[in-house]
Amino acid sequence: MPILPNDFDAHPARDASLRSMEAVEAGDKSAWLALFSDDAVVEDPIGISPMDPIGDGHRGRAAIEAFYDSVVGPNESVRFSIERSHAAGNECANVGTISTTLPDGGGVVHTDLVITYRVNDNGLVTSLRAYWEMEKLRFESV
Repeated sequence: MPILPNDFDAHPARDASLRSMEAVEAGDKSAWLALFSDDAVVEDPIGISPMDPIGDGHRGRAAIEAFYDSVVGPNESVRFSIERSHAAGNECANVGTISTTLPDGGGVVHTDLVITYRVNDNGLVTSLRAYWEMEKLRFESV
């Protein structure tokens, strides 16, 4: 279960973010993919990166599934620790750290970030955008 602030009040985008974090932590790809609209975009991180060489984001369910399979799924575990969450309109921005245990004893990567979620009227995620910097990742040996 993600570590959340005590004042994590209900809000459609915040609720979707919580379901997203729970599905990722559980390694439940199907549950995670079900949270997204057909035309959703995942940008994690935003811009050009090894995960997104073009920098346009992963657009649509097939691309989002491929992102999960290549970036999220192979890890031993992923844990979220959210310090603050700010909701407005149909979006929320969560501030915190993701701790990812790499496969095969590769250590733990701590990613400090702001991650935003936008939902449609049905509560489905239309946009997930993660603000973090590759050069500020923190590595820990296990």
